[in-house]
Amino acid sequence: MPYEVQGVIARGKGQDVSVETVLVPDPGPGEAVVAVKACGVCHTDLHYREGGINDDFPFLLGHEAAGVVEAVGEGVTEVAPGDYVILNWRAVCGNCRACLRGRPWYCFATHNATQKMTLKDGTELSPALGIGAFIEKTLVAAGQCTKVSAEAPPEVAGLLGCGVMAGLGAALNTGNVSRGDTVAVIGCGGVGDAAVLGASLAGAVKIIAVDVDDRKLAWARDFGATDVVNAGEQDPVAAIRALTGGFGADVVIEAVGRPETYKQAFYARDLAGVVVLVGVPTPAMELELPLLDVFGRGGALKSSWYGDCLPSRDFPMLIDLFLQGRLPLDKFVSETISLGQVEDAFARMHRGEVLRSVVTL
Repeated sequence: MPYEVQGVIARGKGQDVSVETVLVPDPGPGEAVVAVKACGVCHTDLHYREGGINDDFPFLLGHEAAGVVEAVGEGVTEVAPGDYVILNWRAVCGNCRACLRGRPWYCFATHNATQKMTLKDGTELSPALGIGAFIEKTLVAAGQCTKVSAEAPPEVAGLLGCGVMAGLGAALNTGNVSRGDTVAVIGCGGVGDAAVLGASLAGAVKIIAVDVDDRKLAWARDFGATDVVNAGEQDPVAAIRALTGGFGADVVIEAVGRPETYKQAFYARDLAGVVVLVGVPTPAMELELPLLDVFGRGGALKSSWYGDCLPSRDFPMLIDLFLQGRLPLDKFVSETISLGQVEDAFARMHRGEVLRSVVTL
């Protein structure tokens, strides 16, 4: 028998979300049903509601979540009922060319649950990032469940499911920030501040936070930024160069996803430095750079998908660091809310008033 639960639905582009009854099927082969305990409100969910991802409405929103496995389908060995898990939206296949070359974080065939969750009238739902976790119980591929220590509160653990992992990984995995490096982070929302934290964890000697909002710059300092630059008051490229002996930063992480801030990142790095794009652009955006500058400056221009993380490797390790008091993930939680408050949380997030609102169930 399907589970009958409450979930947050986006029915049409730009429409306010609503809490509605959702039917969640029993798990089939390779699937799991997870009782969601907490789910962060991420910009990607707002992009879905605004039609910025695709137009496969109605969407079941939410994807940055932790919970407890309630049931598993045939052939599932990764997790069992009762396991405390973080949900991830890139369940690696193990068989594609990236996985077989030992680079599973680039997996080209990540998978989701086969069955569909539906509204009571049978309308099929499109789960955000293949998860759909603003709901009491959700159906996912078993590979989307990563077991971690149950000592971590779900409102903290779930943040690794998307934004915080993206930022940490942009610094630690994609940017390969090392001890003694200089790092600049452009855009200091949740993802950018996680990149600041990752750079601090890696031992960067100077971490420059860039934003146009002094409130966000104050948050960045709290996560380890040594210097801040208000890009509304001064040229961020010149400021970053001035703070790095005139050379530019070894690693510049762009956490906004706009052509103008990407160009700032490109010109704010040292020769042979690294630019990491972790901010998500819209489909219509285009970038124009002089090819001679791309050639002459050397280094690397990288994109960071989900922080190039491998959930089975990174989630348990990062949770252990949190439990040891070495990774203050709890600082990202600005407020906890109910399912019925997601629309208001979108507005607060859009205004830059919170790092993360987290739905608790």
